[in-house]
Amino acid sequence: MRIVGLMSGTSYDGVDVAAAEFTLDGETLRLRPLGFAALDHDDGLRAEIGAMLPPNPTTIEAVCRLDNCLGEVFAEAAALGVELAGGRVDAVVSPGQTVFHWVDGGRVRGTLQLGAPARVAARVGVPVLSDLRSADVAAGGQGAPLVPAFDALLLGGGAGPPRAALNLGGIANLTVVAPGTPVLGYDVGPANALLDAAARRLLGRPCDVDGAGAAAGRVHPGLLELLLAEPYYAAPPPKSTGKELFHAGYLDDRLVAIGEPIDADDVLATLTELTARTVAAECDRHRVTEVIAAGGGVRNPTLRGRLAALGGRRWRLRTSDELGVPAQAKEAYAFALLGWLSWNGLPGAMPSVTGAREATVLGSWTPSGPARCAAPAAPPRRLVITV
Repeated sequence: MRIVGLMSGTSYDGVDVAAAEFTLDGETLRLRPLGFAALDHDDGLRAEIGAMLPPNPTTIEAVCRLDNCLGEVFAEAAALGVELAGGRVDAVVSPGQTVFHWVDGGRVRGTLQLGAPARVAARVGVPVLSDLRSADVAAGGQGAPLVPAFDALLLGGGAGPPRAALNLGGIANLTVVAPGTPVLGYDVGPANALLDAAARRLLGRPCDVDGAGAAAGRVHPGLLELLLAEPYYAAPPPKSTGKELFHAGYLDDRLVAIGEPIDADDVLATLTELTARTVAAECDRHRVTEVIAAGGGVRNPTLRGRLAALGGRRWRLRTSDELGVPAQAKEAYAFALLGWLSWNGLPGAMPSVTGAREATVLGSWTPSGPARCAAPAAPPRRLVITV
């Protein structure tokens, strides 16, 4: 079965596209990568998404416009994925762009992703799986993270010493796989979310390219202490977060609280240290021996260097490329896997990760013509009511 997976994360800088072929061999699912690409959002679309995110106010008109605009972007990405797969796929997974994750007292009550899946289905002519988080939320779960289903299989289902998979996107999330215990996964805190916000505010650039600013700066002890006091870090899993908490205003408030100007490079160095320390503390807490990293933060050598240094001899830092999964493509491949699971009626969310009452089959299918397993029906000519 060939599936295209799409991913646009909390950094909302573009869409990752991965095409994969899945073959079930007994208890082993084989994934053959067919190609990966990334489509960057233009400045206007990034600005529209940013204006939609909390704590900014918005309107239903703006939501509708962005939903359909994103649908066209995801449709273009899906069409590229079909090309990567050689012109034929069975399904597309388009999880959409998260614009709100409603967390109340540690409980997730709702989640909203935009991306008009009908536009994607109309473009590529195959069923499209979207809205992947809502079923888990309805079962009492966090609806995130969802990538641990992929991580657990990739890391061998818990054989050997404890290992972790780390994704460094806008938010850093961790999956821990250890023998004899349920898979654990949760959002640790910000990875690129605050770094990117600082780069935009202080440098006028979308990000700290190659971690150059952080490398040139020094960690500000007072700012770091204030950031580490965030209650979210001490909350036990299951837990999830996003830019509802870690947004530009959050950073502005902490900079004001310091009461003195801080050099831009020092702010970037401090935020890099924040990510490295919070992630390393969780890896140490679970006594992992190896951390497999992926996501945009892997391209930041300053962040990678700090993580490796904090891991020391306790755990080794590697990238998912060493396991055959491009670090920039892992989440897109993970969503393709979730599509395979849903197609086959298998749950993709893990209660030990999300806290749901039960494992759920994820997503809503938007058809493009008849279901794959059904013969096309002849159109009826009349309706008869029976009693």
